Amino acid sequence: MKIAELHAEVWQRLQDWRDRLPHALLISGVKGLGKLDLALDFAACLLCEGASSDGTACGVCSACQWLTKGNHPDFRLLQPEALQREEEGDDKEEKSRSRKDSGEEKSNRKGQEVGVDDVRSLDAFLSVGTHRQKMRVIVIHPAEAMNRNAANAILKALEEPPPDTLFMLVANEPMRLLPTLRSRCQQLAVPVPDVALSEKFLREERLAEAVTWLSLAGGAPMSALSLQKNAAAWRDVFLGFLQQGERLEVIAAAAGLEKELKAVKGENPLPELVEWAQKWIIDLNLAAKRLPIRFYLAQRAKITRLSENSRPTALLSFYRYLLQLRRESAHPLNLRLFLEQFFFRYRRLFVE
Repeated sequence: MKIAELHAEVWQRLQDWRDRLPHALLISGVKGLGKLDLALDFAACLLCEGASSDGTACGVCSACQWLTKGNHPDFRLLQPEALQREEEGDDKEEKSRSRKDSGEEKSNRKGQEVGVDDVRSLDAFLSVGTHRQKMRVIVIHPAEAMNRNAANAILKALEEPPPDTLFMLVANEPMRLLPTLRSRCQQLAVPVPDVALSEKFLREERLAEAVTWLSLAGGAPMSALSLQKNAAAWRDVFLGFLQQGERLEVIAAAAGLEKELKAVKGENPLPELVEWAQKWIIDLNLAAKRLPIRFYLAQRAKITRLSENSRPTALLSFYRYLLQLRRESAHPLNLRLFLEQFFFRYRRLFVE
């Protein structure tokens, strides 16, 4: 199943705009819906020299071949260096068409930002005419990764947009963008797909236990694929500790989880850990109210038992604490203290 089929209504709206394209599109929605793939496929159809009747790129013309090899003269993809490294390490053929920009080295902070130098690298690109008099497309993903200087530089480009140029900003958290930047874009929200359609998509991707992974991903099919593919030992250890409830031994749990987290290479796993804790608390609250749980279907029995010994007001207070902890998780001063504080407060949900 193609991404256009998974998001048929969104794809049709993009096709409806082809004859009257805005100069900038803001494509937003929760992480893991396939928004970047939608943007890349739309860029491909705009640049294609023989697009089919449904608007998809032909895949065989010169433009499509250039795009597949990452050297189309009228396309640029700006994203943090960390994401570029991740894509370069992916051996899937579909990822190989990631349409990276012209290859300049990025120098943004810790590889997590789109910096002003990335945007300035577009100056020469925008100052010349388009190849074969067609469109020129720039995709920025995730748009909220732009630091303030980069966002201001893009804003200047959008205030005086070059002809035959489309900017596509792909955002998981659009409210983090400058209001003036959002106001200069035609906004397109990508909803969570129908569950049955997402399950079909995942089965076609040969994902075992599609229902379970889709639930853990909050209904986002690409996140479900990523979770299954990048299964991390710390997740199982963390869930094991959460299931202990009032029997949790805090010091031992913090030490054990710290060991697992320090073995993780690449991105800081703490923001994801806090996100998993938020989902766990949501399920506890749902079970306490005798409602169906949403995320941890495989742990339904454990969650139901724990919910019987918890108070809704305490769960709400703990969730608010997690919102604060999520901000701190990006740069924790001391990992062990971070984990001990979390587990102490979590255990108090059941012993008070």
